[in-house]
Amino acid sequence: MLEFFGNPIPIDTDIRSQNANFLSAVVPLLKLLSLTMIGLVLSHRRVHVIPRSTFKLLSKLVFALFLPCLIFTHLGESITFHNATQWWFIPVNVVIATTIGCLLGYVVAIICRPPPQFFRFTIIMTAFGNTGNIPIAIVGSVCHTPDQPFGPDCQHRGYAYVSLAQWVSVILAYTLVYHMMEPPVEYYELVGDEMAEIDVLPSNNLSRPLLHDAEWPGMEDQETEHSKTPFIARVFTSVSGASETAFPDLDMNEEGESSSPKSIRCLAEPRVVRRMRVVAEQTPIQHFFQPPTIASLLAIVVGMVPIFRNFVFGDDAPLSFVTDSLEILAGAMVPSVMLILGGMLVEGPNESGLGVRTTIGIIVARLLVLPLFGLGVVALSHKLNLLVQGDEMYIFVLLLQYTTPSAILLGAMASLRGYAVSEASAMLFWQHICALFSLSVYVIIYFKILTQV
Repeated sequence: MLEFFGNPIPIDTDIRSQNANFLSAVVPLLKLLSLTMIGLVLSHRRVHVIPRSTFKLLSKLVFALFLPCLIFTHLGESITFHNATQWWFIPVNVVIATTIGCLLGYVVAIICRPPPQFFRFTIIMTAFGNTGNIPIAIVGSVCHTPDQPFGPDCQHRGYAYVSLAQWVSVILAYTLVYHMMEPPVEYYELVGDEMAEIDVLPSNNLSRPLLHDAEWPGMEDQETEHSKTPFIARVFTSVSGASETAFPDLDMNEEGESSSPKSIRCLAEPRVVRRMRVVAEQTPIQHFFQPPTIASLLAIVVGMVPIFRNFVFGDDAPLSFVTDSLEILAGAMVPSVMLILGGMLVEGPNESGLGVRTTIGIIVARLLVLPLFGLGVVALSHKLNLLVQGDEMYIFVLLLQYTTPSAILLGAMASLRGYAVSEASAMLFWQHICALFSLSVYVIIYFKILTQV
């Protein structure tokens, strides 16, 4: 007898049941692979039926229309105040997965010894997984399979769980990832002159790789004065040769402030606190309010307030025709995402200075090792009664958060910060290629476990 989640799993099972579980796990991934191959073929330079500009427009439609419609219709209809008190572990699990991923990334960086300028990059590429588009595509494909084990309400619950986790990932992206992806100060001075000679392409230039717009379009439009500089390092350390005009001199008094008496000086803001405030002001958390996150917050408010809920959701709701229209638009989300992924993969990997050993290390840690930790975390949480009992889709979404490749958003973030852009493109390409196999293996394992829970 094998035991997982506290339940016995018999070794001798019916062969027909095993084949059914295998097919129900593999067929959804084959569907997604087919959609990706269609996008790859249609965008290939020899066929070139769909130009890159079309994929960029499609990506903007997904970001601004299809994904918000999907989040609002499914999360808003599924969430209630009671459900919200039960689903609290979903966003917490994103933080746990990112923390374990950071530790794994640090181990990979120590063992594989990437070039020093890519040490932090190695950590963040291992830690930050795709908790939005790829899980939504997997859940949608799984729920579209007749033999799926999640019941008749599979799609609504699955999309709701994934949508609830997405806003946490966006906060992490604009705080943790944004600052960890800043150019290393030790190498910024060496390449500063070369970077100044490079002509910056306009944000809507069609020659920019599709990777930069594949998941979070318009990221480069959010560039600030210090987004491509080692701002934190220069705020907290004294760097020789640093430009005094480009960065604020934190040791000087405020503008217009004359020499103050000691009694007034005691009330002044401490230097460390002031530096932390300056860094916080340069953190672009205001860009958190984008269409998908606004849709998530609106869905939570409408779903949890009975008056709003009865007015919007339900067959007898006055605005049911609007909700149905949004749900029709949401149906284009999954095929569009996979077509965009195919268009991204056809561009191939860029040259990378990361090294083969580090590239393999990140792939193994992210796609093979981290899911094993995820199984342990979810199993422990189940034994501690932290999860929704009897809800296999809830457990499946939690496990997916450890299994997906790195978020495509990291490519756009690397471009925004001007740090490891080609390395991010190459890393994401190879991860998504290898994820075709790792996801297949782990989804089969998850289905085997969930049928016994």
